[in-house]
Amino acid sequence: MSLKRVVITGIGAVSPLGSDSLEMSQGLEASLSAVQYMEGWDTYKGLRCLVAAPAKAKDEHLIPRQSRRSMGSMSIYSVQAAQEALNDSALPTEILKTGRVGCIIGSTMGGAKSINDVYENMASQRDLTQLTSMKFFQCMSHTAALNVSQYLGINGVVMATSAACASGLQAIGTAYDLIRLGSQDVILCGGAEELHPTVTASFDILFATSTKYNDRPQLTPRPFDANRDGLVCGEGAGIIVIESYEHAMARSAKIHAEIIGYQTCASGLHISQSSKEALASSMRGALAAAQINSKDIDYINAHATATLQGDKEEADAIREIFGDKVPVSSLKGYMGHTLGASGGLELIASLFMMRSGRIYPTKNLENVADDCQGIWHVQKPLKRPLNFILKNAFALGGINASIVLKRLSQ
Repeated sequence: MSLKRVVITGIGAVSPLGSDSLEMSQGLEASLSAVQYMEGWDTYKGLRCLVAAPAKAKDEHLIPRQSRRSMGSMSIYSVQAAQEALNDSALPTEILKTGRVGCIIGSTMGGAKSINDVYENMASQRDLTQLTSMKFFQCMSHTAALNVSQYLGINGVVMATSAACASGLQAIGTAYDLIRLGSQDVILCGGAEELHPTVTASFDILFATSTKYNDRPQLTPRPFDANRDGLVCGEGAGIIVIESYEHAMARSAKIHAEIIGYQTCASGLHISQSSKEALASSMRGALAAAQINSKDIDYINAHATATLQGDKEEADAIREIFGDKVPVSSLKGYMGHTLGASGGLELIASLFMMRSGRIYPTKNLENVADDCQGIWHVQKPLKRPLNFILKNAFALGGINASIVLKRLSQ
């Protein structure tokens, strides 16, 4: 059986840098930081990280109340990003109801605020009458996927990947496989996340958050830097439209790039610590699936969240495969770590770089740490043609995902 080619024809973003993909690209170009001190977080006993990167969404009331009732913030971000991606793709709306269009959106969990609201009510009052009928739909782990599909009337494959920080890239990779196999013609896919003190707390408890820059939020996180001290949580949604190449050509669609390789794997070693060997296996698998070698890659968009071990292991894996021959940068210094949304948002940012031939440097990387040496760190904007990009996303539980993008001339 011959596998279909898969291309990206639409992009949409709600990010800490702006309410659409254009605002996000402008923020990245201007080297802005969206990280800020979070008022009120200091009232949570034991929470050491008091900074985060909240999303800048459009007015939620643009979504009719009848549809919005089942949506928490994460689903609202997803609907707005999906609508932008559909508009960008110029996909005819009538195709959404043919059963040949799917929706796959990953996240770490359901809506964090809604989940917290339920447990606060049950723990203090045990009063179910205070919960709305729509609250459960906001809490479900597939809340973003179900709300986007319901809002748009999509009746093809609807799924939700849930692998923490790798969720968004796994959603795109899963959609890629379904289209390659001919199961769907078009899929809206990507990731979403919702910021809440409980989300940051989950990493804080693991001593994985940045805690030294609460009074200087724009100086953190610091991927690969000698003074990095952990991640900063962010939120938003990054959604793309992907479709088979023949389907895109039949409707004369604009093509952002082709997806030519994808790999996801686990380390099976440690529940919270990254593994160089597993990270390298993910990247090698993506290269093999793309039928290219390490010398073909023009840029690596690193996961690099500014945790001590995570950055070291990723740098070690990149060095083992690519040496210091391929430019590498992380985008976490601009938008924080948007967790389940990071795969989608950062892939879209990689498309901006591919289109402009301009690599965004790693923000806040001033002094490369000794344990992250030996790779080509981009510390200031770099101009060069980008024909092949490798994007990484790694997660707790030893879950890894890598994807390869190819520039197409039209």
